[in-house]
Amino acid sequence: MRLHTLTMTAFGPFAGTETVDFDRLGGGGLFLIHGPTGAGKTSVLDAVCFALYGDVPGARGKDRSPRSDHAAPGVRPEVSLEFTVRGRRVRIERNPRWERPKKRGSGTLTENQKVRVFDWRGDRWEGVTTRPDEAGQFVGDLVGLTITQFCQIVMLPQGDFARFLRAKSDDRRKSLERIFNTRVFRDVEEWFGGHARKLEREVRAADERVRAVSGRIAEVGGSTAPQAPEELTAWAAELASVQAATARDAEEVTAEFTRARDRAREALATGRELLSRRERLAAARERRAQLAERRAWRTGIDTRLAAAERADTVLPSLRARDHRRAELDKAELAVTDRLALASGLADVDAAGLTHVDATGLANVDAAGLTEQGDHPDLPATLRSAERSRHDELARLDHLRGDAERRRSLHRDLAALDRRIAAVRTEADRARERVTALPARVGTITEELRRAQEQSGLTDPAKAALDLAERRRSAAQEHRRLGGEVERAEEERRRAVDTAQTARDRSQDLRERRIAHMAAELAADLADGAPCAVCGSTEHPSPAAPSARGLVSAEEERAAQQAADTAAARRTEAENTLVALRERHTAAAERAEGRTVEAAAEEVAAREQELTEARAAARELHRLEEELAQATADLERARQREGELVREESELTARREEGAREHERLTALLDRARGEDAGLAERIARLRGEAEVLRDAADAVELRGRAAEELRTAVTEAARSLTEARFEDEAEVVAAALDERGRADLRARARDFDDQWAAVEARLADPDLTAAELAPAPDPVALEESARTADRAADQAVAWQGMLTDRARRLADLRVELDGQLSGSEPVLRRYAVAQGLSTLAAGTSPDNTDSVRLSAYVLAARLEQVVEAANHRLLTMSDGRYELRYTVDKAAGDGRARSAGGLGMRVVDAWTGVERDPATLSGGETFFSSLALALGLGDVATAEAGGTEIDTLFVDEGFGTLDEDTLEEVLDVLDRLRDGGRAVGVVSHVADLRQRVTTRLRVVKAAGGSRLEHHG
Repeated sequence: MRLHTLTMTAFGPFAGTETVDFDRLGGGGLFLIHGPTGAGKTSVLDAVCFALYGDVPGARGKDRSPRSDHAAPGVRPEVSLEFTVRGRRVRIERNPRWERPKKRGSGTLTENQKVRVFDWRGDRWEGVTTRPDEAGQFVGDLVGLTITQFCQIVMLPQGDFARFLRAKSDDRRKSLERIFNTRVFRDVEEWFGGHARKLEREVRAADERVRAVSGRIAEVGGSTAPQAPEELTAWAAELASVQAATARDAEEVTAEFTRARDRAREALATGRELLSRRERLAAARERRAQLAERRAWRTGIDTRLAAAERADTVLPSLRARDHRRAELDKAELAVTDRLALASGLADVDAAGLTHVDATGLANVDAAGLTEQGDHPDLPATLRSAERSRHDELARLDHLRGDAERRRSLHRDLAALDRRIAAVRTEADRARERVTALPARVGTITEELRRAQEQSGLTDPAKAALDLAERRRSAAQEHRRLGGEVERAEEERRRAVDTAQTARDRSQDLRERRIAHMAAELAADLADGAPCAVCGSTEHPSPAAPSARGLVSAEEERAAQQAADTAAARRTEAENTLVALRERHTAAAERAEGRTVEAAAEEVAAREQELTEARAAARELHRLEEELAQATADLERARQREGELVREESELTARREEGAREHERLTALLDRARGEDAGLAERIARLRGEAEVLRDAADAVELRGRAAEELRTAVTEAARSLTEARFEDEAEVVAAALDERGRADLRARARDFDDQWAAVEARLADPDLTAAELAPAPDPVALEESARTADRAADQAVAWQGMLTDRARRLADLRVELDGQLSGSEPVLRRYAVAQGLSTLAAGTSPDNTDSVRLSAYVLAARLEQVVEAANHRLLTMSDGRYELRYTVDKAAGDGRARSAGGLGMRVVDAWTGVERDPATLSGGETFFSSLALALGLGDVATAEAGGTEIDTLFVDEGFGTLDEDTLEEVLDVLDRLRDGGRAVGVVSHVADLRQRVTTRLRVVKAAGGSRLEHHG
């Protein structure tokens, strides 16, 4: 895998867009990434990881978005990486999750992470995917490494491997598990342990269930359960057998008591039945005597019902007669009313109608019949008067159209009068507008000419305003930058003073340390130990420090670092001051010598001129529209005046013709209405009189028919009364019964008959007569005997049920106990196997002679390969002195646990032949040992991941702990990594590396964000 180009925008400390050309940097094989602390050296490596995996390694990716805090709010963060792997050239573009400003309003919106993957197809880039999950799968399949493996193999973080070199076995196991993905074996250990604990709980639960069942058996059987599990089965069987035999013996005794109880109950029931029969026979004889006393009442009911049946044949005739008499009375009243209404009509004889009405009823005989005194021609007279009025109505109906035409003409004439008046008024107004509008057109034309002249000044006024505003902005910026220049000048003076003070202190400490170097060496002397300078084991006169004391190397380095930091701040302050002065001078030139106040007054004047010109332009448009409107109004007024004159002439002619027709129809209708107010009133009067005459004729004819029907009904009533054998109507009314009364009498008769039949049947029952002949029983003695037998039988049944239930429960519990005992045996066998495998995998079993956990055993093979690969480079870096060795022994910090070892590591010193703990190595020795270990781990992990060739490597920090010779040897080893075209990037701020490595990527730190510079 070879990196080509990395482009970052608003990422980490980089505010703008920065590009890393790895092809240029890797052309010589070895390149340096350097810069001050916090400038963003590691952020370059973070960008590579983010482009590939969408995440930043370590704790840096857990805090927040990697977007730069120095970037402008609207700049979208983006990382683009172009690389080649397995012969394929790929470009990945990623945008991290970030908060962007809203396009409308205030606040921000969250944009989620986006990704675009492209594949080079010889002449173009072709898109692969835009989904983050598919992009992750694509990178994983192509590179063959997870993000953890990539960071360990490609980035080579020295701090992590220094800790790995000195780590305890358990910590070393966790690191190797992340790299080699052997967590499955750790999961197997945990599964064995969890499975064994689960089975142990099942064993305890099975034992508790066995003890619970044996406790219930002891409670039921009244015996104590044995403690030994193997004795429980025999003990439970014995208790169940004894209890079952006792229950069988109790069954015979209970059966005898039950039979005695049944015999006593049967005797009691027989006695009670005999007494009941004797009592029913006596009650039947008493009831028959009572019913015999009411036989005469029963015969009277039949006589009353027969009379009611005869009355039913007469009552309809009497009701029909009374109804006809009522109908005749109503007809007489109707005749009187109708003739009274008709007596006042013209051409009707009022005296004749009055006479007929007065003699309407001549005589009333005993039966209620009447003899009529009506005039025989009265109905014909009334019908003739009705016909004459209908004939006149038919003639008047032909004149209804003329009446409606006359009313319509009257309305039309009124509407024409109103329209003529309105037309004349509107014509007058139109003449007035035709006279006034020409003067208005001339006025608007003059105003339009003046507005056109003034609106032509808009563009010059706007240009003058823009120039004035630029001068005002420049003047304001000149004033603001003047204050910033003063503050920058003061900051530069403070930075110069601070840098000079820090430099003086650094030089003073360096001179003191050089002057007291002998005293510093003497401080490390010990009796019997050789001197590092002369080799003598005796130290008669060691050098002593001065009164101010020794200066340590740490104090000297800290002072030098403080001096370098102060010098950098001084340079940054001077650069800032120069930039501000240049901007201050440029702002003065743009302001053209104007002050802020003068520039503001000029802007106000130009704004007023532009406002007036724009107002004139707006007024020009309004005046043009107003002139067009006035001209159109004048033309419309003249046209409207001519139209109104023509309309007035037409309306006048139509009114004269309508008036003539209205006068003709009025004369015709006046002749037809006669003395009535109008034609409609005459038609309504004649129609009402015709209805009165018709009603009077109908009433006279109806009265004649009612009288005839009454005479027929009286004759029929007399005949029915005779045939039913009644003396008069009063006797009929007394004999009549309604349906409810008849039903009540029939029900009473039926009830009496039913009671008589029931009493007779009971008296004839042979069982009742036989009971009277049998001897009378003693119910008290029988009840006492039955109660005694019941108590004895209940006690026997309860005793026998208790014994049977106890035997059944013991039999069920015995079966349950056998099931629990047989079910616990497989659990015990599985627990023994699981416990053995769990302790063996955990390294605590006696069978595990090395006391090594399963996961550590699997990783030990990988660690041996890593150590072998690391030793090839460590021998070169240490000049053949040091070599790493894998061991199963515990390290110093592994603790006292039996399974704590398995991944130990020792350092073999070839000069002394002694094995040492890695923790005893010096800082430089630790660095190149951990570097060799990191390179060896990278080789093994690469082969483990599928053999992907890594053509670009990074070594992050640690070179500051090496002396000059060792540094040279380490660089020689890194130089060998270039074999086969591999590029190695060293991330460090050590100054000596800048002279040794000519191809460099410098990270420049600044307040507005870092930037990158390529050198070499």
